[in-house]
Amino acid sequence: MNFPILFSPLKVGPYQLAHRVAMAPLTRMRAARPSLAPRPLNADYYAQRATPGGLLIAEASPVMATGFGNPGVPGIWSEQQVEGWRKVVDAVHAKGGIIFLQLWHVGRVSHSSFQPGGALPVAPSAVAISSEFKAMTWDGKVAAYEMPRALETDEIAGIVAAFRQAAKNALAAGFDGVEIHGANGYLLEQFLQSRSNQRTDRYGGSIENRARLLLEVVQAAIEVWGASRVGVRLSPYGVANDSGEPDPMPLYTHVVNALGPLGLAYLHFIEPRSSGAGRAEVNWQNVPSAMVLFRPIWQGVLIAAGGFSGEAAEAAIADGHADAVAFGRIFISNPDLPRRLQHGFPLTPYNRATFYGGEEAGYTDYPVYDELAPA
Repeated sequence: MNFPILFSPLKVGPYQLAHRVAMAPLTRMRAARPSLAPRPLNADYYAQRATPGGLLIAEASPVMATGFGNPGVPGIWSEQQVEGWRKVVDAVHAKGGIIFLQLWHVGRVSHSSFQPGGALPVAPSAVAISSEFKAMTWDGKVAAYEMPRALETDEIAGIVAAFRQAAKNALAAGFDGVEIHGANGYLLEQFLQSRSNQRTDRYGGSIENRARLLLEVVQAAIEVWGASRVGVRLSPYGVANDSGEPDPMPLYTHVVNALGPLGLAYLHFIEPRSSGAGRAEVNWQNVPSAMVLFRPIWQGVLIAAGGFSGEAAEAAIADGHADAVAFGRIFISNPDLPRRLQHGFPLTPYNRATFYGGEEAGYTDYPVYDELAPA
């Protein structure tokens, strides 16, 4: 059970990966407050999971002060945040790892308690998230989502500029690349999908118009990094945060085809069976596979994520559906996950109660396999 294909090299942009086990971007809500800067504990966490030639995608980081909706998430818009991330990156590089930062704007998946001056969160249109979903507040309580404020057309350039500056900040922090978060019902996906985008300007209506903001943000990141160090994450059949397109194939076929000629480092698909898996145990049955559907029209590196075991990851790559697999929840509880998969060592189960917020417990206190071995 050594998974020879999963542990074969892969070229991603300018980087030569030693294996194809990536760490997915995982919100953990353990940044300093109120600065939202990464702290030494965060550097320890990422360093524990770094391996020579292994790819880590750091957790989603808001690109501006209006772009977050969870307490304790690290940002990438201030100098203090850049300094905090620099220590994380240095710790990963000291272990020989490669680390990209996921750039994020949550849009309507927020609450006025996070917004400067208590303003309403922004979105493509004034369409609220369904009452079956609940928001978190700055103090960690649960509340109903509010009706967001629709962005004015002339404000959208500022969103693109914030992503561009965040890309520059990630470069200054020493990251190896950036991933644009276009998934899970956050701002860029809100613009993509017709349920949340009811605009009548050049950013709404047709598929081409709804895809415009995502493509402008990707282009802004490319101008900073070069295309070979920029990735994009999508969730075509996802339902997280009240997302979902009635017929995803035309929309996402257009998006993937538009991204194809750019020469990106990779495209990262979340499998719909795990959409929303951060908040609850889900395994949607009888749903399409994003990697299977879109692999035929994506010629570059494809990373798949969402509920994979080592066996499933090996099979996905062997069948040509993916080039690498990003693991999330089991990478939380197994800091030495690549080694455990390669050698068939048993996996430590994760504790969902410690996913979000807190200190070392459920974060940096999971043992590596040697520490479990009897003396």
